[in-house]
Amino acid sequence: MTQTDTLDIVRKVADLRARVKYWRDQGLSVAMVPTMGALHDGHLTLVRAALEAADRVVVSVFVNPTQFGPTEDLSRYPRQEATDAEALDGIGCHLMFAPTVEEMYPDGFATTISVKGVSEPLEGACRPGHFDGVATVVAKLLSQCGPDVALFGEKDWQQLAVIRRMARDLDLPVEIRGVPTVREADGLALSSRNAYLSAEQRVQAAALHRALVTVAEGVKAGQSPEELCHRAAAEVLAAGFAHVDYIEVRDAATMAPLTGNGRPGRVLAAAKLGTTRLIDNVAIEE
Repeated sequence: MTQTDTLDIVRKVADLRARVKYWRDQGLSVAMVPTMGALHDGHLTLVRAALEAADRVVVSVFVNPTQFGPTEDLSRYPRQEATDAEALDGIGCHLMFAPTVEEMYPDGFATTISVKGVSEPLEGACRPGHFDGVATVVAKLLSQCGPDVALFGEKDWQQLAVIRRMARDLDLPVEIRGVPTVREADGLALSSRNAYLSAEQRVQAAALHRALVTVAEGVKAGQSPEELCHRAAAEVLAAGFAHVDYIEVRDAATMAPLTGNGRPGRVLAAAKLGTTRLIDNVAIEE
């Protein structure tokens, strides 16, 4: 165990559980924020919400290899543990759990959690196996920490829906809470991958959010979701994006196509700008 002024850093599951037990013995509540590090203001907003939700907060920093496909950017994913620890310490986080790959996936590890239905379209179709890796690592983290509440950003909306389904199906005794997306002034959702954008691409990137807002407003006004999404994809490409993986209107909970039966909807998108893949989503307000 290492320590900054107030932030403890642990790397072993046994040490994490010992610290949480110590808190529990004092009657304290615990919140967890799972992350892959490279923390930005969006992550810190989650931590601040966690600090309001519980007496003690654990933030995990672990770049999870099982959610990256063979052609994806695992080796390029930014790793800045010292900077992350300083940021967490600065806002009053109590514990950073920074395990090694070997601690999380010891020799012989053979279990995978697959959440059917909600994980299959959109990101699931574009990145086969991705949500199996997400569900498995989040289930492990929640089991290792045993928090009262775990907080996730709404920017990764389908991921949040997968985790909610997984937690319900496995009867995990934890509240899964979404926190609204933090955006730049021009609407771009904060993401660790934004660091890959050039200055020109950074300006172009805002077109994705603008297009989603237009779709959401059109759906609310009764226009055809298919036509709206088709036009939105064309607008995003015209703004400089190289490729649109999808822009679709979906049921906010199940990720099935929205049927207009009064259930909450979401417009979700993924598109590539240069070599950087950006995702975003907006709610269809009632």
